[in-house]
Amino acid sequence: MTQLVLREDFGGWVQLTLNRPEKLNSLNVEMFAELRAHVADLADSTGIGCVVLRGAGKCFSAGHDLGGIAEGETPPSKGWHSETLRLLGKLPIPVVAAVHGHCYTGALEVALAADFIMASDTARFGDTHAKFALTPVWGMSVRLPRRVGLATAKRLMFTAEMFGAQEAVRIGLAEFTVPDEAFDAEITRLAEQIAAQSHFSHAAIKRLLDQADGRPTDDGLIREWMDGEGRGPDMHERIGAFQKK
Repeated sequence: MTQLVLREDFGGWVQLTLNRPEKLNSLNVEMFAELRAHVADLADSTGIGCVVLRGAGKCFSAGHDLGGIAEGETPPSKGWHSETLRLLGKLPIPVVAAVHGHCYTGALEVALAADFIMASDTARFGDTHAKFALTPVWGMSVRLPRRVGLATAKRLMFTAEMFGAQEAVRIGLAEFTVPDEAFDAEITRLAEQIAAQSHFSHAAIKRLLDQADGRPTDDGLIREWMDGEGRGPDMHERIGAFQKK
C-alpha cells in the first residue's frame, strides 16, 4: 500500500513528503491521517532540529481533493483538519514548507501552518475558496492575514487570484525563492543550518513567539524575561566550542 506521506530522516532533520503525485498531491482524509500520525511521532521525538514539508512530483499540492468534497468526505471529528494543522504548527521544532508548483487553497493552508515558506521559482499560490462557494475551515482566515496583512489577505481571498513565487516573496507569504534546479540543494542546506542550532533554543523561541503573537508589546516583553528559560542544557558546550575556534 502506497504511503500518502513519506518520512525521510537525515542528519538531525526530517523531510515529510505529500505523496499522491498522480493526483497532484490533492489532500484527502487519508493523507491528513498519515500527516497527523507523523506529527504525533515528531512531537515525542528528540534529536530533530528541523522538519521540511514538501510535495512529490510536479508540485507541493493542488489543494483539497474537490472530488472528496463533492462526495461528502467525513473526517473523524469536526475541526479535525484544522486541529491537525494546529498540531503541526505547535511542534517544538522549526517547520519549513518547501513549495514548488501548485499550492492552492487547502494546500496553502497546510503551508501556512509551517513556520515559514521557501519557494521554488515554479511555485504558484492562490486561495480559491470563493471560486467554489466555500469558506476556510483549515486556518486560512487566521494565518493568511497574519502573514501578509489584512488588506492583502482580503484581496487574495476576494479575487481568487493566482500568483507566482516573486509576488509571494513581495507580499511576505514566502521568505525567499530559489531556482527550481537548486531547490533540493537549498532544502538540504537550509534544513542542515537550522538543525545545527540548539534544539532547546528552537523550542523555547517558538513558544515565546507564539505567546507574544497578537499581545500588547509590554505584555510580550514581560513574558519573555519572566517565562523564558534563558539558558539551555547545551549552552556551556556550545560556548566552549565557539571559544576554541
